[in-house]
Amino acid sequence: MESQPVQLKLGALLLRLLIGSLFIAHLYWKLGMLPGGVVAWWSGLVKSGYPTFVPAYVLSAEFAGALLLIPGVHSRYVALYAMPMMFGAAEFWLVRKGFYFTRAGAELPLVWLALLGLQVVLGDGSYALVRSPDWRFFAGRLRAPARAN
Repeated sequence: MESQPVQLKLGALLLRLLIGSLFIAHLYWKLGMLPGGVVAWWSGLVKSGYPTFVPAYVLSAEFAGALLLIPGVHSRYVALYAMPMMFGAAEFWLVRKGFYFTRAGAELPLVWLALLGLQVVLGDGSYALVRSPDWRFFAGRLRAPARAN
């Protein structure tokens, strides 16, 4: 993996902690505070015309963000996995409420999308438990490290 200055690594760590905490807070709202809980949320999306795999993907992305970003487990790829969800959330609210946050619009999901994009670019940061593999490995341009016997 490429070497980063200490400030970038700490910035990526702080961003990782921020996004993970926001995912925890959002799941807490969805599981414990929303009247009707996950069932009401899920049925609301299905009634809006979304296929059932969409709420399943959204929950999986939110749980991945909440559980894996804070300890730093493949943070770059967890953020990348959650980005389509935030793009979809932005589209959902843009169509229904417009852009501005004051009307519950797409503004906040777009900020989340930008934060997730920054996490993808910055990488895992300091103190990550399991570092994300270099993307060039998946593109076939980087060989796996040789194992010592």
